[in-house]
Amino acid sequence: MSSLLVIILGLLLAYMFGAIPFGVLIGRWRGVDIRQAGSGNTGATNAARLLGWRLGLLVFLLDVSKGFGPTLAAGFMLREGGYATGLPQWAIYTTWMLVGLSCVAGHMASPFLGFRGGKGVATSLGASMAIFPDLTYPALACLGIWLVSLLVTRIVSAASLASALAFPVLFTAFAYWSHRDLISRWPLAAFALLTAVVVVWRHRPNISRLLAGSEPCIVLSRKKPH
Repeated sequence: MSSLLVIILGLLLAYMFGAIPFGVLIGRWRGVDIRQAGSGNTGATNAARLLGWRLGLLVFLLDVSKGFGPTLAAGFMLREGGYATGLPQWAIYTTWMLVGLSCVAGHMASPFLGFRGGKGVATSLGASMAIFPDLTYPALACLGIWLVSLLVTRIVSAASLASALAFPVLFTAFAYWSHRDLISRWPLAAFALLTAVVVVWRHRPNISRLLAGSEPCIVLSRKKPH
């Protein structure tokens, strides 16, 4: 099997894996269609609001794994599996980046949900952490920013926006601090910037509510759904 065919199949598999709607599946397990209640979003925040923080955390971790698993596997195949033989460094990074983006695209436009889905924050985090070390440390720093912002504001969307906007800045700072060549790593810089843009774009309604002062603070359900 040619390297090109393996890459194409890898992108398709990454998309389909990212498309698994864990939030919807767990909601149905508990008798709740999270698309029809709360914010209607399929991600961890709405799951936590409707199902309680434990199941919301489970959805978050599963959504992170959708980005982390395929992207980590792609990195191993590119670095250790011989599928990047003869490719320039920028092409290797581009392929790696596209696998991560495929996971995120699957989450946001799942064929299992009529090409609808979540906002991609958790899956983007997972994909970023799997691109070691260039995006791993910036992604972990963004997770820290998200947690601190959430503690301060108690608004998930504000925390997500703060961490997303910090991501390309932190990537550039890490590359500069560790003396990494940004020219050959331009696909990773593009990934960091595109991730920030997509997250902000998907949060347009939240931004409007934030500006109007009507964005709800996080309040988790303590009741088990019937």
